[in-house]
Amino acid sequence: MKPEEPEKRIRAGIMGGTFDPIHMGHLILAERAKEQFHLDTVYFMPAGNPPHKRNRAGRADDEQRTEMVRLAIKSNPHFRLSLFEMNSDGFSYTYRTLEKLDREYPDTDFYFIMGADSLVDFDTWKEPQRIADAAHLVVATRNEMDPDAFDALLQQRQAQFHGDFLRLDTPNLDISSKHLREMIRSGESVRYYVPDEVREYIELNGIYRQTKDMVQEAQ
Repeated sequence: MKPEEPEKRIRAGIMGGTFDPIHMGHLILAERAKEQFHLDTVYFMPAGNPPHKRNRAGRADDEQRTEMVRLAIKSNPHFRLSLFEMNSDGFSYTYRTLEKLDREYPDTDFYFIMGADSLVDFDTWKEPQRIADAAHLVVATRNEMDPDAFDALLQQRQAQFHGDFLRLDTPNLDISSKHLREMIRSGESVRYYVPDEVREYIELNGIYRQTKDMVQEAQ
C-alpha cells in the first residue's frame, strides 16, 4: 500500500498598507515576492484604521482605497483583494491580523512582505515577537541601504526574534504614496506611477485634489 503523501501547504503573501494610492512599486514588489518565494497567491490587504495614520485629512476614504486596489490587481490572477483588516473593529495591528489568519487558515504559510525601513524599526512595532512567530517576514532591499548593512540587520533580527527573515531582491523604485498625493494636488501627472485605471479613477473622483489650505483646515 502506497503511503499517503503529505498535503501541499499553501504559500500566501500578505501586502499590507493604506494604499493611498496603490502604485507600481507595490505591484512590482508583490510580483517579485511571488516569483522568488513561489507564492500561490499574494493578498493585498488595505488597512482600515492603522494606528500610526489616524489623521487622514486630504486622503482617499476606505471605499476609494479599496476600489483602487481592486482596479490595480484585477489583471493578475495571482493577486487577491482582502478586506480582512478593512472590516475589523478598532485599530489594526499586524500581530493580530497574522495570528487570526493562522487560526483560520491552518493549511497556509503566510509571507508578510515589508520594506527595509520596516526592518530598521521592527523592534518598535506592537508585539514584534508575535509577528515573527506568526509568519515568514519578507524584506525588500533598498538602494539607499548598504547591502552589507542590510544583511547584518537581517541576521540581527533573526537572532533577536528567532524568526524567518527573508531577503527579497527587487529593483528599487523611488515611489511613495505621499509624494504621489502631493503631485496630484499640484496638478502634476502620475501617469506610469500608478496603473492607468487607478489614475483614471483618481481623476474621475477628484481624489487628492484638495489644496494644502483645505487640508490644514481639516486637521
